[in-house]
Amino acid sequence: MSKPFGTSFFYAKNMDDLYTYYKERIKVLSNESAVVKKRIHWVGSLRLAIVVAAGCVLCFSPLESTGYAIVALLFSLPFIGLMVYHNKLFGKRHSIEILIELNQNELKGLDNDYSAFDGADEEKDPSHSFSLDLDLFGDHSLFQAINRTVTGRGRQKLIRWMKQPADKKEEILYRQEAVRELSSDPEMFQHFYMTGKQNKGQSDDGKSASLPNETDDRLQSPVWKFLIWLVPSVWVLLLVSVYFHLLPESSLGIYFALALLITYWNSKGIQKSWHEADRLDHLFSSYAHLISYVETCQFRSDRLRQLQKAFFEPPGSASEALKELSGHIGALNQRFSAMGTCLNILTMRDTRHAIALERWKRRHGKEMLRWLDALAELDAYFSLGQFAFNHPDYTYPSIADSYFSMKGEALGHPLLGRNACVRNGIDMPRSPYFLIITGANMAGKSTYLRTVGCNYLLACMGLPAYAKQLSVYPAHLVTSLRTSDSLASNESYFFAELKRIKMIIDRMGQGEELFIILDEILKGTNSVDKQKGSMELLKRFVRDGACGIIATHDLILGSLESEFPGEVKNYCFEADIVDDELSFSYKLREGIARNMNASFLIHKLLDR
Repeated sequence: MSKPFGTSFFYAKNMDDLYTYYKERIKVLSNESAVVKKRIHWVGSLRLAIVVAAGCVLCFSPLESTGYAIVALLFSLPFIGLMVYHNKLFGKRHSIEILIELNQNELKGLDNDYSAFDGADEEKDPSHSFSLDLDLFGDHSLFQAINRTVTGRGRQKLIRWMKQPADKKEEILYRQEAVRELSSDPEMFQHFYMTGKQNKGQSDDGKSASLPNETDDRLQSPVWKFLIWLVPSVWVLLLVSVYFHLLPESSLGIYFALALLITYWNSKGIQKSWHEADRLDHLFSSYAHLISYVETCQFRSDRLRQLQKAFFEPPGSASEALKELSGHIGALNQRFSAMGTCLNILTMRDTRHAIALERWKRRHGKEMLRWLDALAELDAYFSLGQFAFNHPDYTYPSIADSYFSMKGEALGHPLLGRNACVRNGIDMPRSPYFLIITGANMAGKSTYLRTVGCNYLLACMGLPAYAKQLSVYPAHLVTSLRTSDSLASNESYFFAELKRIKMIIDRMGQGEELFIILDEILKGTNSVDKQKGSMELLKRFVRDGACGIIATHDLILGSLESEFPGEVKNYCFEADIVDDELSFSYKLREGIARNMNASFLIHKLLDR
């Protein structure tokens, strides 16, 4: 049952619930934004009024110098307080704007418009086992539909999960449990997303988010640890002595020169330590905010609790440690300012923070990578949870124990609009087993192959699939649907296809459990040669115990069902010609296709 809007948990029973949810969220957030904007206006006006009032008092009141100082102080205190509050309001407005934009984009996504989200176009790879064939990356891709990551490392984790889906039942079930939990709490995801966007790290944080393991042993020397206390102590003694006329004022100048020499003696070491950490300062701040939020979440699933636990393992809270690190880096960032220089000479501030930074690296350097990995995985999980939330009509597949099994009812393509999508089933009960799909051009063969492949991938990622019911065994998916020639590598279409087939045969020979999806194999040769080659290849697959689907125009391949009863099954997509008009049902039928449409379409064109 759906819970009312505004509570922590929300279960959408259908798509109408989702549309209502996002529209209500946008409405509530827009009202909040209007209130915050009014407050920003009034606080700004009040700050201006304080400045004007202070100017009038200082200009027209006959005060002495002490009186001016008191008036300036009295007006400065509320002005500073309002300035701090003003900045908080601007931050709140930014947060609300991020959430409004997110909900607007999610609303568009319900209508299959994912253009606002990153599709990882650079990940398109023709050599990958299936990513190009299944439209995993790029515009209007499966990744674009799923991806809501806010960190570079999280993005890379999600890409890795899609390119290398889980192949162990236990792992998939763990993921399903985590995704079910996150999909029931969309406001948790939205808060995480807003925090990440408001405190966004660097775009390449997936590659560079690490600290050097080496530490500067010179900064850990007992001499420097002694000097950071000795130098300020001597300053105190000198100042007291000069004040009571026990020492001449010239002693301050002499000590100033000595302190300057001591303070900047190891400036190169301090500079190196600061430079190594400063390049990641903004990233650390971003991670600290995200981790701080994750530490407060009340997770129930084993996987999410395990990831959260990584932030609390000794020696303490990860968010507090990262804030401490950011504080040391921030202090060293000020080392060349006038105030920073003075504090450095008086208290050896730079050396203090450099020593603290080295101590931090010794204490937390190894834990940091574990924190970042845990955060990246949580980031990817939040994307999976949001995808599941956006698809209440999808179902979580059951996972089979032995190779091979795939059985499903009413499978639809996740990137097609619900109203336009014709859904079909699949039944592959054992190994070896092959479905041979015949049919006319444009009848739906290729779409069916991609539908099966995409839902198979969703199942192995731990996501719900676009199906009424689905059961799969997590073998390794390999496809050949879009093989093309390459001018750059001087490869013909036929040679590229042969390379793909050889890759499949080699992997089978190594004992790898594969789920093979092929579309019109050996397209790059003549029809007779193609038929012979296709027959031999399919027989080889069956003899080797493989499983998969092959779509073809060659009706002769349908004869293999009688040669391999119980191991090969014929299905087709028919093109129906009624009243001299061509129509498609896009429904999968048993048997071999009878109607082909090429000659019919040519006759129609020539008759015009």
